[in-house]
Amino acid sequence: MDLTLSEPYQALQAEIRTFVAQYGHLSPKVGGGRKRPDQKTLDWQKRLLAHGYVGRTIPQAYGGAGKQPDIMEAAVIAGEFARANVYAGLTNQGISMLVPTLLEVGTDEQKREYVGPTIRGDIIWCQGYSEPGNGSDLANAQTKAELRDGNWIVNGQKIWTSSAHYADMMFLLCRTEPQASKHEGLSYLLLSMKSPGLDARPLKTMTGRSEFNEVFFTDVAVPETQIVLGRGKGWYVANVTLKHERLMIGDASKMTARLEQLIKLLSTIDIDGVKLIHMPEYRDRLLRLQGEVIAWKAHNLRLLTETARGEESGVKRMIVKYGGTMLGFRLSSLAVDALGSAGLPYESLGEDAETDDATTWNIDYMYDVGLMIGGGSNNIQKNIIGERGLDLPREPKFLAGMR
Repeated sequence: MDLTLSEPYQALQAEIRTFVAQYGHLSPKVGGGRKRPDQKTLDWQKRLLAHGYVGRTIPQAYGGAGKQPDIMEAAVIAGEFARANVYAGLTNQGISMLVPTLLEVGTDEQKREYVGPTIRGDIIWCQGYSEPGNGSDLANAQTKAELRDGNWIVNGQKIWTSSAHYADMMFLLCRTEPQASKHEGLSYLLLSMKSPGLDARPLKTMTGRSEFNEVFFTDVAVPETQIVLGRGKGWYVANVTLKHERLMIGDASKMTARLEQLIKLLSTIDIDGVKLIHMPEYRDRLLRLQGEVIAWKAHNLRLLTETARGEESGVKRMIVKYGGTMLGFRLSSLAVDALGSAGLPYESLGEDAETDDATTWNIDYMYDVGLMIGGGSNNIQKNIIGERGLDLPREPKFLAGMR
């Protein structure tokens, strides 16, 4: 098998290496927590956009580079940024989830208004899906919106809402058709987090940071036009977003970048003069993980290829969230083990504090534990894979009164 890049991709590779050599010192730190992007990150994001390294296939009318989809170009760009340990650009709920949703099912006006500011990092989004008692049963959302005098009036509560305490906007799944079935009664709204009657209350996690929130809506007014696809279409739109969420969580580029960081870590730490990367117990774990990352990259390329062809990936797409979170956790676990005593303590340094390498890996490790629950718990993901992907019998349901 000849894996040599053809001439156009070699040229792109050389171009990116020149870019990194010239501007790499301006890159934000890779990894280490989730927070609102600072000015350094925003400036870097705009530089990447100007060179077409992010938003590459988004039409120019909406702020992107307008390039044709090319699987190998995407792989070369991701691989070069990972190799150089340079920040590859923002990957948040707005950019990785809402933008592709709007490009697929949004109106031209919605695309013009939101896509450009979102990919630049000027608008930060959060996702209003989970509710108390309805975390896994998303279609049973009870937050309601009634149309009155040209506005949707929203009442209810969401929980586990990542980034809500600093987000500018929310994409919200709510019930607008109370007489319809639970799946057909939902709609998908876009609203400002500064709306009167909206209250976001941060929830502190085991990282010591407030990454999740509970959000309360009391007569929150949302313009009638701020609905995606139409009334009762929320379940369809929500699943378009979930498709992109799972790809974001299991992103192979992120795993590749973390592997490169891990190789660097094991190459710098030594015990009695011997680098950890040369010790069999660490080297064996590293090589196994390296093989998994290579396989994961190939799987992601397969999904991208099928998407470009308009093919339905089925179970191949369903495994991304589960497989990606497990792989990310194993990568972080090896790093924390390699750090030894430095990998044991954890001290919260605040939302905006700079972190050293040990604290960065600790933050990522604990965040990876949370990701196995967030975005649809891994146990639920296995049910989805089994029932919808492999056509296995549905999980038995407990009936009231049974002993």
